[in-house]
Amino acid sequence: MFQISLNKIAIGSLLSITLLAQAMTVQAATQGVNPSQNSHPPTPKVNIVSKTAPIFYGSQGAYPFSKAVRAGNTLYLSGELGMKDNKLVSGGIKAQTAQALDNINQTLLSYGYQSSDLVKCMVMLTDIKDFDAFNDVYQSKLSKPYPVRSAFAVKDLALGAKVEIECMAVK
Repeated sequence: MFQISLNKIAIGSLLSITLLAQAMTVQAATQGVNPSQNSHPPTPKVNIVSKTAPIFYGSQGAYPFSKAVRAGNTLYLSGELGMKDNKLVSGGIKAQTAQALDNINQTLLSYGYQSSDLVKCMVMLTDIKDFDAFNDVYQSKLSKPYPVRSAFAVKDLALGAKVEIECMAVK
């Protein structure tokens, strides 16, 4: 069976090479080159232009990362903590989750996106027992269809936060 598969691959490769050679011969003929001569058609210049060159936003902060990066129509957001006025909000997991989601929404709006454009979120909790409380706030702040999501416990988060949420949005 393995030998048959290899033979099929070899035949498919030969067919592809033959079709490519025929296409090059037709191209050469249309460019005024006689393919029966031992000359090769000129190699066409190919300009590769990336329509998805990343654009980095908010990289002038005190920490070595960007607030968001847009590649094509996808916006990748850095993880958000429940920070307001450069301090963690008080009130525990629910307050930090609400503020983190407000921060995410503000970032989305700043770069021409909205919460309905979210397609993926990753949630880090310092105590997995906070999952239900987190989830209550998450459901109240976002609407269906919800983005896909991962959630897991971590030992610690920056600045002593209880939750960090990282998302991606697509227009």
